[in-house]
Order: sequence, then C-alpha cells, then structure tokens
Amino acid sequence: MIPQHVFDVAYEQARQAFMADEVPVGAVVFHPETFEIIACAHNLTRTQQDPTAHAEILVIQKACRTLNVKRLDGYALFVTLEPCVMCAGAISWAHLDTVYYGASDSKTGAIEQGAKVFNQTQTHHKPIVYKGIEQTKCAELLTTFFQSKRQKMRLK
Repeated sequence: MIPQHVFDVAYEQARQAFMADEVPVGAVVFHPETFEIIACAHNLTRTQQDPTAHAEILVIQKACRTLNVKRLDGYALFVTLEPCVMCAGAISWAHLDTVYYGASDSKTGAIEQGAKVFNQTQTHHKPIVYKGIEQTKCAELLTTFFQSKRQKMRLK
C-alpha cells in the first residue's frame, strides 16, 4: 500500500514529537506513484503555542510551499493517527487524492469516527482513505505517551 520508507519517516516524526513532549503524531506528503516524499512534519501545538499546529496542517503547508502550489492534487498523505475535524477539513481543502492513516482515534478522529467529514455532502473534495496502516505500532507510541503523562500527574 505505502512503501516502508514513507511509514518510517512519518513514524520518526511522531517519535520526534514524543521527545519534544508533543502528542506523537507524524505526517508525510508524498507522490503516490514515485513515493517521493515532498514534506514531513509532526505536532507542534505546545512548542508553537498554537492549537492549529497539528502534523497534518504543518505538512500540508510545507508541501504547498515546496511545490509552490495552492493545492496538492495528485499527492497522498500518510499520518500516524486518524485526522481530527480541523485536519480532515484541511485535507479536503488541499485536494489530497489519498489519505492513509495508522491508529484510529475514537475520541477526536473525524474520518471513521465522530463527524465522518468525508461522508458529508458539504465536503466538496473527498479523498480515498485507507486506515489501519501499522496501526498497532502507531497506537503503542500514543498509548505510551499518554500513560507517561498520567503517571507524571499521579506523582504530583
């Protein structure tokens, strides 16, 4: 489905987020035929003190700047966690052709959970979606992160 190097870059981005005390989500925009990686990013909401600094938003911005385009027609996104409503909206506006994601998010996910953004008639551009890519590995990183947060809270 997606080559290992695309997953590896996104996962490494998620690990970098983890090390920076950010929710460990990594994202990659790539060309679906050549598998060339155009941009990668991870969550920076705490670092930038910006609630919109999700991995998906940042990688879309980087990819558009790199390609000098307004939209990402013909490109794909891999993200380690199911996108939220904000990110699903950005994916639609960016016209990404395909979205691959790792772990599902029962609390804030908006593709297969909750709002199901791409199922809404108001959503003009609807990418093809593939879920569960390396789901266990992606979910374990998130679980470890939140368990360590809860442990630190208990120690206070």
